[in-house]
Amino acid sequence: MDIGRRDVLLGSAALLLAPAGSACAATERPLGYAIVGLGYYGLDVIIPQFVNCEHSRLVALVSGDRAKAQRVARAHGVPERAIYSYADFDKIRDNPEIDIVYVCLPNGMHAEYTIRAARAGKHVLCEKPMAISVAECEAMITACRKADRKLMIGYRCHFEAHNLEAMRLARSGAAGKIRYVRSEHGFVQGDPSKWRLKRALSGGGSLMDMGIYSLQAARYMTGEEPVAVTARESTDRRDPRFSEVEDMIEWTLEFPSGAIAGCQSMYSANQNHILLMGDAGRIELEPATRYDGNQMWVGKDGRERKITPPPGPAKTQFAGQLDHMAQSVMTGRQPIVSGEEGLRDMRIVEAIYRSAREGRTIKL
Repeated sequence: MDIGRRDVLLGSAALLLAPAGSACAATERPLGYAIVGLGYYGLDVIIPQFVNCEHSRLVALVSGDRAKAQRVARAHGVPERAIYSYADFDKIRDNPEIDIVYVCLPNGMHAEYTIRAARAGKHVLCEKPMAISVAECEAMITACRKADRKLMIGYRCHFEAHNLEAMRLARSGAAGKIRYVRSEHGFVQGDPSKWRLKRALSGGGSLMDMGIYSLQAARYMTGEEPVAVTARESTDRRDPRFSEVEDMIEWTLEFPSGAIAGCQSMYSANQNHILLMGDAGRIELEPATRYDGNQMWVGKDGRERKITPPPGPAKTQFAGQLDHMAQSVMTGRQPIVSGEEGLRDMRIVEAIYRSAREGRTIKL
C-alpha cells in the first residue's frame, strides 16, 4: 500500500469502530456470526470475545464433533438448531440470524468454506493466511463479489493498540525517513502430528503461519509494497516435524523508496519482534504481535522511551476485528483488511518460496 492509502485505512478503522450511540449502532442490531471450526483458535480465542463486542454476537456453530458443539452451544446460549456439521454446512442459507461466517479452519480448507458461505448468501471473515495459493485467493474474491458479500481476512494486528500506534508513528515521521525494518516471528512447534506440519492442510510451514506476521509488519510499517524479494530456507529434513514443510525461512524485501525489510519465520525457536529504523530514530515492538502483553519503545539508537499506546476503539483486538467486519456490512464499506489484502500477501508468499527454491531474487 502507498502511504496515502494506509493513512486512509487507519482513519477508516477508527470510523468503522465508532462507539454505540452512533447512528449506525442506534439503528442496527448486532450482526450474527457463525463460527466454523471449534479448534483452539475458534473455541478458546474467538468465541469468548463476543462479550467484548458492541456490534457482533454469536448465533451459530459449525463443527465435525456434534457433542462438542452441543457443549459449546449450551455454554454460550446458541440454540441447538443452529449447530451445523461440515456436511450440512450449506443449510446456513436458511438461517436469517447468520449474517457473517468466520472461517477458523486449517489453511487448506479456507477457500472451500469461504466460497460455500458466499454462495449461501453470507459475508465472510476468514482467518489468515487467506488460502494456500494465489489461485484459491482469487476464487474466494470472485465468489464473494459474485454473491455481493463482504470478505475480510483475520489480520488482528490492524486492531491491536501497539501496532496501530507504531503505524501512526511511522507515518508521522517519528523515526525520520524509513531505511530498514526487521521482523521475526516464530515458536517451537513440537508435535509432528499437528495439522500445521501437514502440507495438504497448511500449504507450507512457518512461512504460512508465523511468516504472515513478519510479512504484514514489513508492509504496514513501511507503508509500501515491495518490488523484489530474495529468500533462503534452512530446514533439517531429518527432523520428523519437517518431513513435509519448512522450518526456518528468511527473506529480504526491497521497497520503491529504497527501504529494506529483513524478515524471518521459524518453527524451532521463539521470536516475536518488529524493529523499524529511520534516519532520525527507531520504533521497536517486543513482543510485537501476541494476543496480549505487547510492548513498544522509541529512541535514537536504542530503547530510550517506552510507549503506552492510547486505548483503541475496541476492548480487545479480537473484538475490534469482529465489530469492524460487522460495521463494514452495516455501512457497505470495504473492510480495511479485505480479500485483496490477503491476495497481496499470498502473491508475495509464493514469490518467497520461489526465490528460496531457485536461489535468486524475484521481481514483484
